[in-house]
Amino acid sequence: MAEDVPAPHWRRRFRKAVFVALAALIGIPALSAIGLAVWDGGANLDPRRTLVPGVAIDLRTVETTRGPIEYDLYGTTGPVVLSVHAGLGGADQGRLFASWLQDDGFRILSPSRPGYLGTPISSGRTLDEQADLLAALLDELGIDRVGVFAVSAGGPVGYTFAARHPHRVWGLVSISGVSLPDPDAETSSPLRATFMNAIGQKVAKLTASASLESIVSGTLDETSTFTAEQKAERVDYIVRTKEVRRFFSAMFDATFPYEKRMSGTDNDAWQTRTMDIPFGRIAAPTLIVHGTRDGDVPFVNGENAAAHIRGAQRQWLPDEDHLAFWLSPRAGDAQRGVRAFLHEHAARD
Repeated sequence: MAEDVPAPHWRRRFRKAVFVALAALIGIPALSAIGLAVWDGGANLDPRRTLVPGVAIDLRTVETTRGPIEYDLYGTTGPVVLSVHAGLGGADQGRLFASWLQDDGFRILSPSRPGYLGTPISSGRTLDEQADLLAALLDELGIDRVGVFAVSAGGPVGYTFAARHPHRVWGLVSISGVSLPDPDAETSSPLRATFMNAIGQKVAKLTASASLESIVSGTLDETSTFTAEQKAERVDYIVRTKEVRRFFSAMFDATFPYEKRMSGTDNDAWQTRTMDIPFGRIAAPTLIVHGTRDGDVPFVNGENAAAHIRGAQRQWLPDEDHLAFWLSPRAGDAQRGVRAFLHEHAARD
């Protein structure tokens, strides 16, 4: 197996942004600070809401043989793509990340993994338990087989689902997916959790409202190994391109409130410490997509998965970061490759 390297968690991309925002808080009058403390942060948890124009969710919860699970199901006909969300996410993030497929004849199934939003952590802590929970969800919905679209920290669950339930998977796509264990993976300390719940996430939200550019810049510090020039170009592109700016803002909003996503994110870290994914049992056609300048989940994770999954195809993104599949000027090219892969293997199912 390739050498183990750390695979930082999804939430790290906001660390710098939050600390920069906190600095702006210094000197605010006491009355304003109290107002900040009692403000709910503006998080929208309406189960029926619009994420970006043309992309909405309708969250529901079903009781399976493995426990309750929350999900969104877009579309009524066509092959199903199971969107396995990243850390600090949920069904809303999964729906958003797969929204580029919604006009291609697919149904999009976006569940909240255990510990995220409306799915309790008791429904499955280990990768095996989460994979079996997804299979139980398919049973409840009467869905036989799916294409799996797994992102970042959702990668291990996507890989494990394909390995444990090969008869349920007609194709597997991993985008910037974690594939290597990280014995030093961090979880939230009580102090950090209190900070994020009470103040930090609100300051980050206010900072985004005042200067989205600073949040984008801080995000790229965590998700890329760009040079200063590359980073400046990407910040400018994201901020000044209307559709991309909207997507980034929706992605940012889909991390709040933190307390509804924290136990799942921390559990991902615990599972990553000791995970041993049975790549040899994955039988579905597989496509691994990864940026060579990924600063959140290093490129070696993509190389590792591609090397250990029999027949896996590779779609490397040269000089691209963790979020390039959605936020790069070349995102359309990357998406076209994945779209063609999914259509090819869905048609064979």
